[in-house]
Amino acid sequence: MLIDGFTAAAQVLNFLILVWLMKRFLYQPVLDAIAAREQKIAAELADAATTRAEAKQQQDEFQQKNQAFDEQRAGLLQHARDVAKLEGERLQSAAREAADAASAARAKALLADNLYLRDQLTRLAQDQVFDISRRVLGDLAAVSLEQRACEVFIQRLKSADGEVLAALGAALKATSDAEPALLRSAFALPAAQRTAVLDALDEAFGQRIPLVFETAPELVSGIELSVKGLKLAWSISDYLAALSIGLEDRLRIKEPA
Repeated sequence: MLIDGFTAAAQVLNFLILVWLMKRFLYQPVLDAIAAREQKIAAELADAATTRAEAKQQQDEFQQKNQAFDEQRAGLLQHARDVAKLEGERLQSAAREAADAASAARAKALLADNLYLRDQLTRLAQDQVFDISRRVLGDLAAVSLEQRACEVFIQRLKSADGEVLAALGAALKATSDAEPALLRSAFALPAAQRTAVLDALDEAFGQRIPLVFETAPELVSGIELSVKGLKLAWSISDYLAALSIGLEDRLRIKEPA
Protein backbone atom coordinates (compact mmCIF):
# COMPACT_ATOMS: atom_id res chain seq x y z
CA MET A 1 0.00 0.00 0.00
CA LEU A 2 1.41 3.33 -0.99
CA ILE A 3 1.26 6.16 1.50
CA ASP A 4 0.26 9.43 0.03
CA GLY A 5 2.54 12.15 1.30
CA PHE A 6 -0.15 14.71 1.28
CA THR A 7 -2.46 12.51 3.20
CA ALA A 8 0.25 11.72 5.71
CA ALA A 9 1.09 15.33 6.13
CA ALA A 10 -2.57 16.17 6.54
CA GLN A 11 -2.99 13.48 9.15
CA VAL A 12 0.06 14.73 11.01
CA LEU A 13 -1.27 18.22 10.83
CA ASN A 14 -4.67 17.04 11.99
CA PHE A 15 -3.03 15.22 14.89
CA LEU A 16 -1.09 18.25 15.92
CA ILE A 17 -4.16 20.41 15.70
CA LEU A 18 -6.04 17.86 17.77
CA VAL A 19 -3.29 17.81 20.36
CA TRP A 20 -3.25 21.58 20.50
CA LEU A 21 -7.03 21.72 20.74
CA MET A 22 -7.09 19.09 23.47
CA LYS A 23 -4.36 20.88 25.39
CA ARG A 24 -6.02 24.22 24.87
CA PHE A 25 -9.58 23.28 25.69
CA LEU A 26 -9.30 20.04 27.67
CA TYR A 27 -6.03 19.39 29.43
CA GLN A 28 -5.31 22.98 30.50
CA PRO A 29 -8.73 23.58 32.06
CA VAL A 30 -8.42 20.24 33.76
CA LEU A 31 -4.94 21.13 35.00
CA ASP A 32 -6.16 24.58 36.08
CA ALA A 33 -9.12 23.00 37.83
CA ILE A 34 -6.83 20.51 39.58
CA ALA A 35 -4.45 23.30 40.60
CA ALA A 36 -7.32 25.42 41.82
CA ARG A 37 -8.72 22.44 43.68
CA GLU A 38 -5.36 21.76 45.28
CA GLN A 39 -5.03 25.41 46.30
CA LYS A 40 -8.54 25.34 47.72
CA ILE A 41 -7.82 22.15 49.63
CA ALA A 42 -4.56 23.64 50.91
CA ALA A 43 -6.37 26.81 51.96
CA GLU A 44 -9.09 24.80 53.64
CA LEU A 45 -6.48 22.68 55.39
CA ALA A 46 -4.71 25.84 56.54
CA ASP A 47 -8.02 27.30 57.73
CA ALA A 48 -8.81 24.03 59.48
CA ALA A 49 -5.42 24.06 61.18
CA THR A 50 -5.95 27.67 62.22
CA THR A 51 -9.44 26.84 63.46
CA ARG A 52 -8.11 23.84 65.35
CA ALA A 53 -5.39 26.00 66.91
CA GLU A 54 -7.91 28.67 67.87
CA ALA A 55 -10.26 26.02 69.22
CA LYS A 56 -7.42 24.46 71.19
CA GLN A 57 -6.48 27.88 72.56
CA GLN A 58 -10.09 28.64 73.47
CA GLN A 59 -10.40 25.20 75.07
CA ASP A 60 -7.25 25.79 77.11
CA GLU A 61 -8.50 29.23 78.17
CA PHE A 62 -11.89 27.75 79.06
CA GLN A 63 -10.25 25.02 81.12
CA GLN A 64 -8.07 27.58 82.89
CA LYS A 65 -11.10 29.74 83.60
CA ASN A 66 -13.01 26.70 84.85
CA GLN A 67 -10.10 25.75 87.08
CA ALA A 68 -9.83 29.30 88.42
CA PHE A 69 -13.59 29.40 88.95
CA ASP A 70 -13.50 26.05 90.77
CA GLU A 71 -10.68 27.26 92.98
CA GLN A 72 -12.49 30.53 93.68
CA ARG A 73 -15.72 28.72 94.40
CA ALA A 74 -13.94 26.30 96.71
CA GLY A 75 -12.31 29.23 98.50
CA LEU A 76 -15.62 31.04 98.87
CA LEU A 77 -17.34 27.90 100.12
CA GLN A 78 -14.58 27.27 102.64
CA HIS A 79 -14.73 30.90 103.78
CA ALA A 80 -18.50 30.66 104.09
CA ARG A 81 -18.16 27.44 106.11
CA ASP A 82 -15.54 29.06 108.37
CA VAL A 83 -17.69 32.15 108.88
CA ALA A 84 -20.77 30.01 109.55
CA LYS A 85 -18.82 27.90 112.05
CA LEU A 86 -17.49 30.95 113.88
CA GLU A 87 -20.92 32.57 113.89
CA GLY A 88 -22.47 29.35 115.17
CA GLU A 89 -19.90 29.13 117.95
CA ARG A 90 -20.47 32.80 118.80
CA LEU A 91 -24.23 32.32 118.92
CA GLN A 92 -23.86 29.20 121.06
CA SER A 93 -21.50 31.02 123.42
CA ALA A 94 -23.86 34.00 123.58
CA ALA A 95 -26.78 31.67 124.24
CA ARG A 96 -24.88 29.90 127.01
CA GLU A 97 -23.85 33.21 128.56
CA ALA A 98 -27.41 34.49 128.35
CA ALA A 99 -28.72 31.28 129.90
CA ASP A 100 -26.07 31.41 132.64
CA ALA A 101 -26.84 35.07 133.29
CA ALA A 102 -30.57 34.38 133.43
CA SER A 103 -30.00 31.42 135.74
CA ALA A 104 -27.70 33.47 137.96
CA ALA A 105 -30.21 36.32 138.00
CA ARG A 106 -33.03 33.93 138.95
CA ALA A 107 -30.87 32.35 141.65
CA LYS A 108 -29.85 35.78 142.95
CA ALA A 109 -33.45 36.98 142.94
CA LEU A 110 -34.59 33.82 144.73
CA LEU A 111 -31.81 34.20 147.29
CA ALA A 112 -32.69 37.86 147.77
CA ASP A 113 -36.35 36.94 148.28
CA ASN A 114 -35.40 34.23 150.77
CA LEU A 115 -33.05 36.57 152.62
CA TYR A 116 -35.68 39.30 152.69
CA LEU A 117 -38.32 36.91 153.99
CA ARG A 118 -35.91 35.51 156.57
CA ASP A 119 -34.89 39.00 157.67
CA GLN A 120 -38.49 40.09 157.95
CA LEU A 121 -39.43 37.04 160.00
CA THR A 122 -36.31 37.42 162.14
CA ARG A 123 -36.92 41.11 162.73
CA LEU A 124 -40.57 40.50 163.52
CA ALA A 125 -39.69 37.82 166.05
CA GLN A 126 -36.94 39.96 167.54
CA ASP A 127 -39.14 43.04 167.72
CA GLN A 128 -41.86 41.08 169.47
CA VAL A 129 -39.42 39.48 171.92
CA PHE A 130 -37.64 42.72 172.76
CA ASP A 131 -40.85 44.72 172.90
CA ILE A 132 -42.15 42.33 175.51
CA SER A 133 -38.81 42.45 177.33
CA ARG A 134 -38.79 46.26 177.34
CA ARG A 135 -42.37 46.37 178.61
CA VAL A 136 -41.60 43.98 181.43
CA LEU A 137 -38.39 45.80 182.37
CA GLY A 138 -40.14 49.16 182.04
CA ASP A 139 -42.86 48.01 184.40
CA LEU A 140 -40.25 46.77 186.85
CA ALA A 141 -38.33 50.05 186.60
CA ALA A 142 -41.47 51.99 187.47
CA VAL A 143 -41.66 50.01 190.68
CA SER A 144 -38.11 49.69 192.06
CA LEU A 145 -35.30 50.32 189.58
CA GLU A 146 -35.00 54.16 189.43
CA GLN A 147 -32.73 54.41 192.44
CA ARG A 148 -30.72 51.36 191.42
CA ALA A 149 -30.26 52.70 187.87
CA CYS A 150 -28.97 55.98 189.27
CA GLU A 151 -26.55 54.13 191.56
CA VAL A 152 -25.25 52.03 188.67
CA PHE A 153 -24.71 55.17 186.54
CA ILE A 154 -22.75 56.85 189.35
CA GLN A 155 -20.66 53.70 189.74
CA ARG A 156 -19.92 53.70 185.99
CA LEU A 157 -18.89 57.36 186.24
CA LYS A 158 -16.46 56.58 189.05
CA SER A 159 -15.01 53.52 187.29
CA ALA A 160 -14.67 55.14 183.85
CA ASP A 161 -11.36 54.86 181.99
CA GLY A 162 -8.86 57.60 182.78
CA GLU A 163 -8.71 58.95 179.23
CA VAL A 164 -12.49 58.85 178.89
CA LEU A 165 -12.92 60.56 182.25
CA ALA A 166 -10.34 63.23 181.36
CA ALA A 167 -12.03 64.02 178.04
CA LEU A 168 -15.44 64.08 179.66
CA GLY A 169 -14.14 66.30 182.49
CA ALA A 170 -12.65 68.80 180.05
CA ALA A 171 -15.93 69.01 178.18
CA LEU A 172 -17.99 69.34 181.39
CA LYS A 173 -15.73 72.07 182.77
CA ALA A 174 -16.28 74.03 179.55
CA THR A 175 -20.05 74.10 180.11
CA SER A 176 -21.99 77.08 181.39
CA ASP A 177 -25.48 78.03 182.35
CA ALA A 178 -25.99 79.09 178.70
CA GLU A 179 -24.64 75.76 177.40
CA PRO A 180 -25.17 73.18 180.15
CA ALA A 181 -24.59 69.43 179.98
CA LEU A 182 -27.60 67.17 179.44
CA LEU A 183 -28.62 64.23 181.61
CA ARG A 184 -31.34 62.08 180.03
CA SER A 185 -33.12 59.31 181.92
CA ALA A 186 -35.90 56.88 181.11
CA PHE A 187 -37.85 58.16 184.07
CA ALA A 188 -38.18 61.46 185.91
CA LEU A 189 -35.40 61.49 188.49
CA PRO A 190 -36.54 62.36 192.01
CA ALA A 191 -34.75 65.20 193.75
CA ALA A 192 -32.62 62.77 195.76
CA GLN A 193 -31.27 61.06 192.66
CA ARG A 194 -30.62 64.42 190.95
CA THR A 195 -28.65 65.58 193.96
CA ALA A 196 -26.73 62.29 194.03
CA VAL A 197 -25.74 62.69 190.37
CA LEU A 198 -24.67 66.34 190.86
CA ASP A 199 -22.63 65.40 193.92
CA ALA A 200 -20.94 62.57 192.02
CA LEU A 201 -20.03 65.00 189.20
CA ASP A 202 -18.74 67.57 191.69
CA GLU A 203 -16.61 64.90 193.37
CA ALA A 204 -15.27 63.56 190.06
CA PHE A 205 -14.41 66.92 188.46
CA GLY A 206 -13.99 69.26 191.42
CA GLN A 207 -16.63 71.84 190.47
CA ARG A 208 -20.37 72.31 190.17
CA ILE A 209 -21.45 71.24 186.66
CA PRO A 210 -24.38 73.07 184.99
CA LEU A 211 -26.79 70.27 184.18
CA VAL A 212 -30.20 69.97 182.53
CA PHE A 213 -32.37 66.93 183.28
CA GLU A 214 -34.58 65.40 180.57
CA THR A 215 -36.83 62.35 180.43
CA ALA A 216 -36.25 59.85 177.56
CA PRO A 217 -38.33 56.64 177.89
CA GLU A 218 -36.49 55.00 174.96
CA LEU A 219 -33.44 54.55 177.22
CA VAL A 220 -35.27 51.67 179.00
CA SER A 221 -34.36 52.15 182.64
CA GLY A 222 -31.17 53.96 181.72
CA ILE A 223 -29.31 57.24 182.26
CA GLU A 224 -27.19 59.11 179.69
CA LEU A 225 -24.88 62.07 180.26
CA SER A 226 -23.99 63.97 177.07
CA VAL A 227 -21.85 67.05 176.58
CA LYS A 228 -20.25 68.48 173.40
CA GLY A 229 -20.61 65.19 171.51
CA LEU A 230 -19.30 63.00 174.36
CA LYS A 231 -21.57 60.51 176.15
CA LEU A 232 -21.47 58.39 179.27
CA ALA A 233 -24.48 56.13 179.65
CA TRP A 234 -25.95 53.02 181.15
CA SER A 235 -29.18 51.42 179.98
CA ILE A 236 -30.84 48.04 180.01
CA SER A 237 -31.40 48.63 176.27
CA ASP A 238 -27.64 48.09 175.80
CA TYR A 239 -28.04 44.53 176.98
CA LEU A 240 -31.13 44.08 174.83
CA ALA A 241 -29.30 45.43 171.75
CA ALA A 242 -26.35 43.09 172.37
CA LEU A 243 -28.76 40.17 172.73
CA SER A 244 -30.54 41.21 169.51
CA ILE A 245 -27.25 41.35 167.58
CA GLY A 246 -26.24 37.94 168.91
CA LEU A 247 -29.51 36.37 167.85
CA GLU A 248 -29.38 38.06 164.44
CA ASP A 249 -25.85 36.73 163.85
CA ARG A 250 -26.98 33.22 164.69
CA LEU A 251 -30.01 33.42 162.43
CA ARG A 252 -28.34 35.23 159.52
CA ILE A 253 -28.08 33.26 156.24
CA LYS A 254 -24.73 33.78 154.64
CA GLU A 255 -24.83 34.71 150.97
CA PRO A 256 -22.83 32.43 148.70
CA ALA A 257 -19.57 33.84 147.33
